Amino acid sequence: MSVKTAITIKGTKEGLVFLLDDRCEFGALLDELQEKLDKHEQQLTGPIVHVFVKLGSRRIGEEDKERLRAAIRRQGNFLVQAIESDPTPEELEAQRNVMRTMTGIVRSGQTVRHEGHLLLLGDVNPGGSVLCTGDIYIMGALRGTAHAGCEGNANAIIAASLMTPTQLRIAEVISRPPEEWASAEPTMEYAYLRDGVMELDKLTHLHHHRKEAMFFKGV
Repeated sequence: MSVKTAITIKGTKEGLVFLLDDRCEFGALLDELQEKLDKHEQQLTGPIVHVFVKLGSRRIGEEDKERLRAAIRRQGNFLVQAIESDPTPEELEAQRNVMRTMTGIVRSGQTVRHEGHLLLLGDVNPGGSVLCTGDIYIMGALRGTAHAGCEGNANAIIAASLMTPTQLRIAEVISRPPEEWASAEPTMEYAYLRDGVMELDKLTHLHHHRKEAMFFKGV
């Protein structure tokens, strides 16, 4: 019967990835790491090898991270680049709420995709597309296609300084015909879903649609 190992080492083009079992007691994990490195010591010489340590869901402090680095450094040519834990559900949600800022024009045939919210300082030309898991804010003319909440978020919105899209889509709901979106309003407008139907309103009325305060961390 084979014994289940707590450490898996995989090679990538960037170097080596050490996958550490997050259910194993940390002291036993260090012992196995040292045994594994000692066993293959004759192979661990030569040029510098970058090492990336993946902890799974385990959370450890700087002292334990240094113990890992020290064990790996003993091989001489191993250089630890990162020691990372998997993000928590709260951290994943925070990542989804990050707003990215872009400048430029999305031209015909181009597609911009983003995980989270997007602020575009520019236009989306006919034939251009923007897809986001969160909201889309366009400080310019939206003449192409925009799909907000593309992974099913029906609370997402699409806003533009000039709203003349080829098509709008929020979650799985597709907008009415393009000619119905022509607007003479000089103010920025946004599209949203109300009872499964897409509606258009002035962006200054967004607080009526969303009671909670909205703060985004820019990147």
